[in-house]
Amino acid sequence: MAQHTLSAAAAGSFAIGGDLHVNRLGFGAMRITGPGIWGPPSDRGNALAVLRRAVELGVNIIDTADSYGPDVSEELIAEALFPYPAGLVVATKGGQTRSGPDKWTPVGDPAHLHAALEGSLKRLRLERIDLYQLHRPDPKVPFERSVEAVAEMQRAGKVRHVGISNVSVAQIESARKIVPIVSVQNRFNNATRGDTVFNGVTNDETLAVVDYCTAHAIAFFPWGPLAAGKLSSERISAVAAAREATPNQIALAWLLRRSQVIIPIPGTASIAHLEENVAAASIRLSDDEYESLQVAG
Repeated sequence: MAQHTLSAAAAGSFAIGGDLHVNRLGFGAMRITGPGIWGPPSDRGNALAVLRRAVELGVNIIDTADSYGPDVSEELIAEALFPYPAGLVVATKGGQTRSGPDKWTPVGDPAHLHAALEGSLKRLRLERIDLYQLHRPDPKVPFERSVEAVAEMQRAGKVRHVGISNVSVAQIESARKIVPIVSVQNRFNNATRGDTVFNGVTNDETLAVVDYCTAHAIAFFPWGPLAAGKLSSERISAVAAAREATPNQIALAWLLRRSQVIIPIPGTASIAHLEENVAAASIRLSDDEYESLQVAG
C-alpha cells in the first residue's frame, strides 16, 4: 500500500458555524461501544486508545450521541480525552432511545430532549456543547417543536451551535426559520443511490440535501460513509489499485471531493482501521478518477 500522510489536517478544514474550525476528516464514536451499539466495549482500554490516537492524528471533531451505548460512547470520550485539548469539538446528538442491541426509537418531545442534553453535559463533563444535533425527527412530535426545544437550550447557553440529522431539504428550511442550523447529518456514501430509505429519508433526497448544504455553507456529516465496511465496487477497486490505496480510502477521498462542506466521520474500534481512514485525507482524486466514481458499480 502506498504511504499517505497520516494527518486529518491533510483533508483541509471547514469552519462550522463560522467559528468551529475543524479538519475535514473526523471520527464517529458509535462503534467504540458493544455489539449492536449496545453496552460497553469488550476491550475498554482499546476503545480509549482509539480515541486518543484519533486526536494524535489531527482529528479535531468527534461525533457521538447519548444513544450510543446508550451513554457509553460519551463516557468513554470524557475518560479518554478530558480535559479536552484546545480546538477539539465533541459533537453529540439527542432524540433517540434504546431498548436493546440495534434497536432505536425516535423521541422528540421537548422534555426528553432537555433531559438528554443534561445527561450529555454531565457525561462529557462540559458546561456547553459546541455542536448539539437533533438525532432524528419523531413522527409522533411536530418537527418544529423538537427544533424549538434545542433552540431553547441554545438560548440558555448550554448549546453553542445547532445541527439536525436524518432530514430532507424541506425540514432544513423549516428548522432554519427557528434557529440557525450549522450542520446536517444524513446517511451518504458512494454505494447508496436512488430511492432507498434510511431513517425516513431517501438517497435521492439526501443528494438534494448535500447540494443545499453546499450552497448555504452548512457542514454535512455523512454517516455510514463506508457502509459499515461493505462499500466496494469495480470502479472503486480499480482506482484503489491504481493508487495503491484501499477501497475505503478511495471512498472517503470521493466524499471529500464531492463538496467542501462534507466532513466524513468514519467510525472504528481498530487503531489500524483508524490510521487507514485518516490516511485518506491526503488523497486527491483527479477529475477522471472522480467522474469514474460518480455512478456506483
